[in-house]
Amino acid sequence: MPKYLDLDSSSPSTYIPSLEYTVAIPINLAKSLEGKYFVGYADNLTFGRGTSAWARLYNPCNSGVNLHVTVWTVSDVSESTFRAQIWFNTDPPGRPQKSPLVTPSNLALCPLPCPKVNLQYASRVTGDPEGGIKAFVRRGQPETTIVDDEQGKFIFSPGGSFLIFLSNPESPELAAAGRIAFGWWEEPICSDE
Repeated sequence: MPKYLDLDSSSPSTYIPSLEYTVAIPINLAKSLEGKYFVGYADNLTFGRGTSAWARLYNPCNSGVNLHVTVWTVSDVSESTFRAQIWFNTDPPGRPQKSPLVTPSNLALCPLPCPKVNLQYASRVTGDPEGGIKAFVRRGQPETTIVDDEQGKFIFSPGGSFLIFLSNPESPELAAAGRIAFGWWEEPICSDE
């Protein structure tokens, strides 16, 4: 039965619908509202002429969270075709640098949450990743972007990592550069102690 609000006898009645809402919130939005979702990228990754580059989400051993990879992109590679190898829990060549280009996605929170997962990268490395699992490979043309929405299905416990390894084996004589970006959330690990 509809409800009416009679503010006073001289004003018309106002109809107030009795609605019940059921809302499905996308998981990425839910994690952002909780302050657990982060985005970031590694810029100016240089490779080619016998070298490679990589960027990864590394979950430190003492983080206390599980890493859920949501989305990744490889973009702005010019001049050369390229190969992007996706590795799980591998030891990459080169010296990792920590990217400062990371932010929480929910900027309405105060204080802003800080990620426990590190976005690391290296350019102009020689050799291949060691150990771990080469999960899959994507190939791209110059000036194209590769995007994959993983929806949080790749999950890494502390000590684990999700790495994208860039090279250009079809045109190794060319120098290349690009950018790798990630979106992820961090879920605290429950302790039964």
